Parts: sequence; C-alpha cells; structure tokens
Amino acid sequence: MATHEVLNQPPPLEDYDVFGADVALVEAVPRHGATWALEQLHEIGKRAGSAESIGWGFAANENPPRLRTHDRFGNRIDTVDYHPAYHELMRVALEHGLHGGPWLEPRDGAHVARAAGFMVWSQVDAGHGCPVSMTYAIVPALRAEPSLAASWEPRLTSLTYDPRPLPATQKLGAIAGMAMTEKQGGSDVRANTTRAIPVNGGGPGEPYRVTGHKWFCSAPMSDAFLMLAQAPAGLSCFFVPRQRDDGSINGIEIQRLKDKLGNRSNASGEIELDDAEGRLVGDEGRGVPTIIEMVNHTRLDCVLGAASGMRQALAQATHHAAHRSAFGRNLIDQPLMRNVLADLAVESEAATTLAIRLAAAYDATDRPDADPHEVAFARLATAVGKFWVCKRQPGMVVEALECLAGAGYVEESIMPRLFRESPLNGIWEGSGNVICLDVLRAMGREPASVDAFREEVLAATGTDPRFDAHCRRLDAILADHDDLEARARRVVEAMALALQGSLLIRSGSTAVADAFCASRLDPDSASTLYGTLPPRVDTAAIVSRAQPLPD
Repeated sequence: MATHEVLNQPPPLEDYDVFGADVALVEAVPRHGATWALEQLHEIGKRAGSAESIGWGFAANENPPRLRTHDRFGNRIDTVDYHPAYHELMRVALEHGLHGGPWLEPRDGAHVARAAGFMVWSQVDAGHGCPVSMTYAIVPALRAEPSLAASWEPRLTSLTYDPRPLPATQKLGAIAGMAMTEKQGGSDVRANTTRAIPVNGGGPGEPYRVTGHKWFCSAPMSDAFLMLAQAPAGLSCFFVPRQRDDGSINGIEIQRLKDKLGNRSNASGEIELDDAEGRLVGDEGRGVPTIIEMVNHTRLDCVLGAASGMRQALAQATHHAAHRSAFGRNLIDQPLMRNVLADLAVESEAATTLAIRLAAAYDATDRPDADPHEVAFARLATAVGKFWVCKRQPGMVVEALECLAGAGYVEESIMPRLFRESPLNGIWEGSGNVICLDVLRAMGREPASVDAFREEVLAATGTDPRFDAHCRRLDAILADHDDLEARARRVVEAMALALQGSLLIRSGSTAVADAFCASRLDPDSASTLYGTLPPRVDTAAIVSRAQPLPD
C-alpha cells in the first residue's frame, strides 16, 4: 500500500500580500494620515509574502553571520560575513525607506507609513531589522550636532544598501549601530567605564579618543555607532565611525559575536575600543539626554517589532486552522479552537493599533512645529507600550505555536523562530523593570505627560461601561503613591490596558473592542489564559477578520 500520499495538510502560507491581509493595519494607516503610502505598502506586502523573500528569511537564520578577525596573512580585519540572503533583506528594507524615509521625505504620516512597512517586512525576518531600526533612530540624536548631521544624514537616509567594507565617504549609503551596554553596567549606563579624551580641547562636534569595552554592540559591521563614554565633564555621547577615511579600522576590534537565543540572522558583537576617534554629540556630561533621542525611537521599534512578530504568529495559526481538519471539522470551525484564535487576534490587533498610534505621535513630534500634547503623550505612551506589548509577545506566540501542535514545533513552520525571537523586544532598550521605572520617572518629572495620556484614554469614555470602570480604577491606582516602585508593573499594566481599550473602542472593530473589554478589563470575565473569551463574544467575526487568506 502506498503510504506517502499527503493528506490534511495546509498549503504553504506564501505568495500573498502581508500588508493587505492585515485588516487592522490596513485600517490604521489611513486613520493616522498615511493614505498616500498604501500603494507602496501593498508593494512591500507582496514582497514580504513571496516565496522568494520567505526563503531569504529562512536562509539568513540558518546561516548566521561569521566573524573573521584576521585575514590569511595575519592582518587584523574585524569583518563579519553574512549570508547573501541577509543582504537581500537589507537591500529591500532600504529601498523602501524603512531606515530613513521620514527623514528623507518628511510629510504627514511619514512615521506611520514607515512603521507599517517595518512591521510588514520584519515578518520575513526580524534580525536584519536591528540595523534598519538603529539607522532610523540615530538621525534625531545626530541632529544635536549639526555639522555631523549635515555630513552623515544624506548617507544614512540613502535608499541604496552598500555593504562594502569601505570608509563611509566612499559608499553609496551607510547604516548605523549602537554600543551602550558594558559588562559592569548593563542598564545602569552611568556606571560605564569607557573613557573619552579630547584631542584639541574638546567640545561639541570635536574629536575625542575613546578607549574601553562594550559588552553589546548591535550590528558591529555598521558604518558608525553612537555610544556613551566618560569625558572630563561626565558621561557623554559620541559618534564613532567604524573606519577612518584612509580605510583603516578606527580602533574598534570585535572580540566575539554573541551566541544568542534568537535574532540569529543579525550579528551582535562584543567590541574593544583602543584610541578610537569619536566626535562629541551634544555637550559633555549630557550623554544620556542626547542618546535618549535614539533610544526613544528604537523603543518605538520594539513595539513595532513585537506587534509584527505577533501578527505573523497569528497569521500562521489561523491559516493552519483553516486548512487542517480533526474530528470531522476544520479546526477553525471548532468552538474552542475558534475561541483561542479569536483571543490571539484580539491581542494582535490591540498591539498593532497601539503601535501605529505611537508612530502617529512621532509624526507630530519629529518636526519643527512639534505638537506639545503629542510630545507629552509620546514620552509616556512609548514606555507604557514598550513594556506591555513586548511583555505580551512571548505568551501570545507560544499559544499560536500550540495551535499548530507538533507541526509548530519544527523549524520549517517558522514558529520556533518566532518563539525564539519573542523575548528580545522586551529586553532590548530596557528590560521590563527599567521601563516601568522610566514610566514612574516620566510621571513624576513631566506631569504634562500624565495629562496627555489620560486625555487620550478618556476620549473613549461613555461607550462601554467595562472600559469606564477600568478608567476609574486606573485613576485610583495613579492617585495612590504608596509603595509605587514595588507596584510599578501593576501600574503600567493598568495604563497599557486602558490605552489599548480606548484605541480599540474608537478605531477597531466592534467585535474586537467588545472582546477586549470583556477579556481584559471586566474583572468578572477576565482571564490570564488565551481561549477564555465569554460565549457572547463574536469569535467567528474576529477570526474571519484576522485570517491572512480567505478560506
């Protein structure tokens, strides 16, 4: 008897429009002023869903970067070799301006359009999104030193990906990295021991000699890095090119590449700085306020990246369930599975809606006539969103993986890669406790940020009594200052749920908003488990909205 006939298996999820299939994202883009970008987003969505691009994502992760410290003659070269698929992923990302579109062509909705494209293309591979994100984020920080910005911004926003190991002055485009973390400091960057000595008296834009060790350097083959070092007047921010104009390595030696849980396609290195030439960005002693401009934008990308991974996990789960049958029915038609899928869809849509709202806030703040309300809102909401969406990603992804059962546990399904990737956004640019403390700091030092946040949340009151009751509980939580630091996670959780609920009520589908309020805000029906939506929730409508392809 023939035993090799393949039955009851879903077709590959490929050759589809990743953007067009994401109803929540398609609705959010024009809602926040980027209707003009829809055609390009559909284009990148089709690229992301193509079998070729999906193959690049697998190849780049199956063939991680390799460090070559020396050439065959013994010369120090500090080169990282990437698989050709990685370079293809980078090329497409830069062609679509995911690294610098808002700076190259500032216009209404530019950050929203870029955020949506970043979320779509990151579903192919999250690893290469690291240098893309840092190149995007370095520009507003670099503008603190106009002479550096004038020289480097055209290269950093170029739509041409140029990975050649040359001085940036000889290249068609440049990418950026970051090196803040040190062995003894971690998130406590003020404990950094790297030193910077002025060459000609020092001052903004002037050269310094930087010596020290960086425990984590993201994307060490980047053309330049932003990093912190102790200058005579205190912790300061420096712009350090990887190569000097003569082609020599700028006192940067890559000691090793980190063997990471996930993010395998991207190199993260440990570097030694020996008299590297860097230029001061901002004033001496003001390193943290200067580099925080970059950190805030990369924190935005942590939210975008988490929402992206959640969406891809949901797409895989719903696609599998729509084409796999058990006990006489497709999985997607079975009430308990549909409850799980609908709950996952609510989580994904809440993350997407919040992510794009944050991007819209950056559209209103990254401009000469910045809206003070949006500046205040972005300050607090970015941290709140970064904590919550990133915290929700791992649990959501593992539940989606379980929807595929054993098939989801094998590498070919992409689900193990999504699972390994899921903790990263919660760690990068500040782990959970650091972010929660930052929320408390913002609330204490910038009361306007609390007012702007509450105004955004309360815009949805009077629509759903469960939401209104949660807002009253939130006000009580915010008014209680006892043991605030110990309760910080509960405080930020309540804030995040209020913000997501408000956004879904005002802009999401009625079915999704109802399910969110019932399962996240109503104490009588809320649960920590996925798949526990109350019977009255329209799970069929929610799942249908979430499917990447029609049945």
